[in-house]
Amino acid sequence: MNNNTKFLEMVPVLPSQDIERDVAWHQKYTGFEKIFGDHMYAGLRRDNLYMHLQWHADTEDDPLLGGSVAKIFVEDIRPVFQEFVQRGTIKKEKLRMDTAWGTHEFGFYDLNQNAIFVVQDV
Repeated sequence: MNNNTKFLEMVPVLPSQDIERDVAWHQKYTGFEKIFGDHMYAGLRRDNLYMHLQWHADTEDDPLLGGSVAKIFVEDIRPVFQEFVQRGTIKKEKLRMDTAWGTHEFGFYDLNQNAIFVVQDV
């Protein structure tokens, strides 16, 4: 399939029970520094590597150790979105444009219930 966008990077999103605690741990033990976030979600960076932390309640509806999340960043989301619609991976309603956090994105689950998002920063 012809894909007319450039894939930029992939960012793992790791579950966390305490964002502040885990940001401090990563700063001390891995050298990753916080570049954005709050008590629910944070982004960390070291050189050209990024990881995000997402708070989970560790309940049946929001397990801490459920499936993982990966974000794939692209230059232009529309060609990838159209490809995934054609493949039957997602439905047209899944594209979220101009989110409150400054992205266009869509997501889906793999066979192991890992969430995979394709994201364009705007």
